[in-house]
Amino acid sequence: MQRVFLKESSQRIYLPKHLKPFSRKIILCKLKPNPLSSYPRSQQHSQFINPHKNLFNLVHFEASNLFCESAANSLTCANPSKLSTFPADPVDDSALKIQNLLKAQVGKSSEEELYRSLDQCEVLLTEDLVLNLLRRHRSDWRPAYVFFNWACERGGTAPGFSPGSDVFSEILDILGKMRRFEELEKVLDEMSKRKSAFSERTYGIVLNRYASAHRVDEAIEFFYKRKEFGLAIDLFAFQGLLLALCRYKHVEAAEFLFHNKQKEFKPDIRSRNIILNGWCVMGRLREAKRFWNDIIKSKCKPDLFTYGIFINSLTKAGKLGTAVKLFQAMWEKGCPPDVPICNCIIDALCFKKKIPEALEIFREMNERDCQPDVATYNSLIKHLCKIRRMEKVYELLDEMEKKSCLPNARTYNYLLKSVKKPEEVPVILEKMERSGCKKTGDTYNLILRLFMKWGDDKNVHSIWSEMERDGIGPDQRSYTVMVHGLYEKDRIEDAIHYFREMTSKGLIPEPRTKILVNAMNIKLQER
Repeated sequence: MQRVFLKESSQRIYLPKHLKPFSRKIILCKLKPNPLSSYPRSQQHSQFINPHKNLFNLVHFEASNLFCESAANSLTCANPSKLSTFPADPVDDSALKIQNLLKAQVGKSSEEELYRSLDQCEVLLTEDLVLNLLRRHRSDWRPAYVFFNWACERGGTAPGFSPGSDVFSEILDILGKMRRFEELEKVLDEMSKRKSAFSERTYGIVLNRYASAHRVDEAIEFFYKRKEFGLAIDLFAFQGLLLALCRYKHVEAAEFLFHNKQKEFKPDIRSRNIILNGWCVMGRLREAKRFWNDIIKSKCKPDLFTYGIFINSLTKAGKLGTAVKLFQAMWEKGCPPDVPICNCIIDALCFKKKIPEALEIFREMNERDCQPDVATYNSLIKHLCKIRRMEKVYELLDEMEKKSCLPNARTYNYLLKSVKKPEEVPVILEKMERSGCKKTGDTYNLILRLFMKWGDDKNVHSIWSEMERDGIGPDQRSYTVMVHGLYEKDRIEDAIHYFREMTSKGLIPEPRTKILVNAMNIKLQER
């Protein structure tokens, strides 16, 4: 549980775990409706990446903006006395008690004094409590390390307590993140002494921390210690090492290792894909071409990932002609491109304003039974809208519905960007509603910008109210649209009102908005 103290009140409430991310910004006394701005905390751990997964998937995924209205509304209250309370979580209570003690004494007391104070806490050590405490210090390694050592040595009031794999993973991740490798080595030694289970996740955390700190030799040495930890040294693990090195731009070292260890680890296409992708991600096209030629000369046959990686790199480097030739060669060599590769080529052609060629590949996809997805249609619709070929756009929309490939919010956003008159907006929104597609924050802000540009105050207020009602805003972008739009119409007082409302909600304005508001304030003073 997370404790929240209310201003102007001694009352304390407890939030359940699923509402913890919203606790930081809660002020529950004398507030306007819906004042909550939430900033969920990321508690993700470094994971050992499985190189057998689709690491190089080039699909243009569609992102949607999610807003937790129910959490915000349930936590917003003008009368704190009416708030329901939740029973205290003993794990959180104990963790907070220890956290405060560590904060007060670490760096000021000796280790023995600190251990004595921790002993006096008389807490029952459990895996959950230790993990809770460590996660509170993810950016402050010293208290985390002191507490971890005490837990290992003293065991609190639970002499039988022994840290598990998750606890070791957490402290190793904290130390690795803060580049405290001397302490990290000591924790690894402690694991060996205790014969604690060493998981692939723990191994992956340490390996990635070495690679991210550019300690290539240590990363390779750690890979060969896998046997000491009861883990196999096989091709799968070797590919994990190559992947970690490439992720942190040590592609040259990864390629040297790949060539040097070919007798030990079979040089399959997956290993080659990792190296090729590493060069491509770094934008080193010359090296990528050289390695591509090495693949072609070898007995390894390129797979879809190989082609996808290289074609994507060529399009990003502006080598569209070469990319298209390679794309066409895939059909001829009996390795038909999949939808993500087709999307990559279509999008690149559209970007270069080669719409007829893009439509030809789109037609070819249908003929060869490579069914386009929503990303394919969106690439075409986006660029067709820009050149006002609306007949073709609506033809594609009809085709999408017939093929049960329903348009998403991004599709309709492209249509909205192309409108020239206010009366066109309801037509598109009606289509959107009929297809069951919900408006996103981007959609609302786009409509808001259009009505502001046209000076349609009635519809501006209507959209603003709808955003609030649906719980999808207004957000920082909405206020930015209003402030800048009102300024352009010389409605300076209204613009400043929206700016003040934005900052009162804890929303951070863009630098350009701050500059504009400062200029408006000066202008008002001069009047």
